[in-house]
Amino acid sequence: MYIGTPPSNAFTSLLKQDFSTSATTGYTLDHAVNNANDIALFINFVRQEPTAGYAASGTSLVLTSATASSDDMYCVYLGQALQTVNPANASVGSTQLSPTAITGQTAEATIATDDTILIHDTSASALRKMTRANFVSGIGGDNTPAFHVRLSSNQTLSHDTLTRIAWDTEVFDTDNAFASNVFTCPSGEGGKYLFNFCVFGDDSDDTDTWTAYIEVDGSSNADSNVGLCSPRTGQNMILNKTVIITLTAGQVVEVVSKHQGTNQNEEVRTNGSYFAGFKLIGI
Repeated sequence: MYIGTPPSNAFTSLLKQDFSTSATTGYTLDHAVNNANDIALFINFVRQEPTAGYAASGTSLVLTSATASSDDMYCVYLGQALQTVNPANASVGSTQLSPTAITGQTAEATIATDDTILIHDTSASALRKMTRANFVSGIGGDNTPAFHVRLSSNQTLSHDTLTRIAWDTEVFDTDNAFASNVFTCPSGEGGKYLFNFCVFGDDSDDTDTWTAYIEVDGSSNADSNVGLCSPRTGQNMILNKTVIITLTAGQVVEVVSKHQGTNQNEEVRTNGSYFAGFKLIGI
C-alpha cells in the first residue's frame, strides 16, 4: 500500500543540470523541487550546504551569495529521481528481450537493396546497421550479374566470315548488362564469370567445318574455342562450350562463329541456340 502516487516500474536515474552563470543570485531549475534538500548544488566543484548556501522551491533557485560569470555551477536532482523507460547503456542482454521483439514485427514480403539489418561489429564491440546490398556483398553475393539470351529468328552466316551471333531476345538480364548482342561487365562487378553458349547450325555438306568461341574485348578466349566437322550432308551442327573467365569492369563478352567449306552461306538456328552467364561467388 502507498500513500500518494505509487512508484512506477521504470528505470530511474539522477539528472544533472548545468547553469550558465552571471552576477546574480537567482536561477531557474529545469524540474520543480520541494525544497533545497532535493538537489545537490555545486559551485566551482564545491558542494553547497542546503538552506545555508541556497534555497529552492518549485523551479526557483536562490543563492545566498551572487555568482560570477566565470563560476562553474551545476546541480544534481536528489529528492525527485526522474524516471525513464530507457535502461542504462549496455545493460540489456538477451534475457531481457522478448522473442516478440522480432516475431511481433510487421512481416515484410520483399527486401530492397537499401533496407537495413542489425549486426554486431566485433571490431568496435558495438551494434551497427547494414544495408541488404552491403550484407549480401559481404557474404559472397547472389550470382549476379546474370543473363540468358536467345535468337528471335535464324541468323545467316556468310561463308568463311567470322560473325558475331546476334542475340536479340533476353530471357533475363539482372543488371541490364546485356545489350547490342554483347555482355558488358558492370562497374564494381569484376570477378570470375561462368559463361555457356550453344550454336545450333544447319549444315549442307559433309566437308564443312564450323567453329564458335567467346571473344573478350575483341580477342578470342582460347578455352572457349569449339569446332566440328560435319559428318555428312544435311547434318545439324551443335557447338556447345562452358568456360570460366575473369573479367574487370567494362570488358565486353560476345560469341562469334565461322562456317568454312562449301562456298555458300549457312544458318544458326533459333531452336537450341543460346548464350548465358553469371558471376561466381566465393572464389
